[in-house]
Amino acid sequence: MTQTLEQVRALVARGEVRVSAHGYEELAADQITVHDVVEGLVAAIVVEDYPDFAKGPSVLVLEHDKTGKPIHVVWGVPKGHTSPAVLVTAYRPDPAKWDETWLKRRT
Repeated sequence: MTQTLEQVRALVARGEVRVSAHGYEELAADQITVHDVVEGLVAAIVVEDYPDFAKGPSVLVLEHDKTGKPIHVVWGVPKGHTSPAVLVTAYRPDPAKWDETWLKRRT
């Protein structure tokens, strides 16, 4: 687990969470609920970590919805701040772009 994911989990546990406008659009497009994403955070697996991202530290994680389908979620914390956790985007990973574990990009 990364420091970014630990921070995001702690913020979400305290209710310090926000969903970006883009995040809402992507959730709706892939029929993913905010509830599934927030609940899935406890078992999230880091796919890629971006501690030095220009807009603040962020992390791409693999989660699963209540039916077990995979979801990729990007969580972040605004640069220069310690709160809130921001759900930047969430989507159903494309099997043509990701391996069968959903953890590695196909080349």
